[in-house]
Amino acid sequence: MRKLVYYVAVSLDGYIAGPQDEVEFYPIGEDMMGWFGEAMPDTVPTHVREMIGMPIDTPNRHFDTVLMGRGSYEPGLAAGTDSPFNHLKQYVFSRTLAPVENPQVEVVSGDAVELVRRLKKEEGLDIWLCGGADLAGQLLGEIDQLIIKSYPVLAGAGQPMIVGNFDPTLFKVAQRREFANGTQVTWFDRI
Repeated sequence: MRKLVYYVAVSLDGYIAGPQDEVEFYPIGEDMMGWFGEAMPDTVPTHVREMIGMPIDTPNRHFDTVLMGRGSYEPGLAAGTDSPFNHLKQYVFSRTLAPVENPQVEVVSGDAVELVRRLKKEEGLDIWLCGGADLAGQLLGEIDQLIIKSYPVLAGAGQPMIVGNFDPTLFKVAQRREFANGTQVTWFDRI
């Protein structure tokens, strides 16, 4: 059965973006860029791959599907692409976004939990929950694994990692990797 994996960057105080969706304050080191390209190529936007020297047709290793809220999808639109992860099937959750004329992108206005349960039963690689906080809150009961890129920076305010009902959910550390600038990537499995 496929897993739903919430893979996201977060500040020390729990924010995935600033108040205006800023993410430029996260310190990126060279050792991190190389590692992400090799270990998590699926999560590198298609339109960014050539800019960082990654072949555009680099095979997916972990994911073949990505789920995004509108806020996570809009940076791709701002960059001029309606399919930021064209190497993945993309589901964009929005009640206001018009359908997209790209077979890789499906705008969903319905129940996120129902869709995820259906997707988990299908054959394929795991499902990446890219963000945002509202969508993560809706899907908390379906998240099987967290991969948290914890950056050594305090944001002070912004978009939290998850918004939803009080629902304590235990995870255990499965693996951790640290980079030269102090950023850590930690894999947590649901208990």
